[in-house]
Amino acid sequence: MPDHALTPLERGGRWLAVAILAVLTWQYARMPLDATLEAGFLHLPDLVFHEAGHVLFSPFGRFMTVLGGSLCQVLVPVICLAAFLRQDNGPGAAICTWWTGQNLIDLAPYIADARRLQLVLLGGYTGAEVEGHDWEYLLTTLRAMRYDVALGRTAQAAGTLLMIAAVVWSVRLALRRESE
Repeated sequence: MPDHALTPLERGGRWLAVAILAVLTWQYARMPLDATLEAGFLHLPDLVFHEAGHVLFSPFGRFMTVLGGSLCQVLVPVICLAAFLRQDNGPGAAICTWWTGQNLIDLAPYIADARRLQLVLLGGYTGAEVEGHDWEYLLTTLRAMRYDVALGRTAQAAGTLLMIAAVVWSVRLALRRESE
């Protein structure tokens, strides 16, 4: 943390960032579970990490290759969070916590769609029009297909809680800097 007093511009920037996170948290938390995957503006950047995860985990067999997409999508912000924590950068860590929650919310409709297969996938077709999708395969393999909606809701709730926690953390950090 810098040892100088915050300028009015720095102070305003911190509070603007907190406000933006709060508004985005409200928007993502209200997203229906059956939302299209493109509903959030961060979906496409998140998708890059998702697709990279399939490649990164491919040496570990079919199940891990398929799981690797969702796993990498969530692990990238967690790794960034760890890096910011190691640097004692609270604001950066709070934003990465928020990003982790956002990724869980981004995955929630995909998980909940495992039986329905109605989400339009990257190729422009629904899972029903092609061979299915990641979560249909994963839950079928685990014999847990009946839990698709519950798991989607759990991912959505966990993501929302992480995002709220990140906003609270950001407010506390901003208030602490104000009092220094």
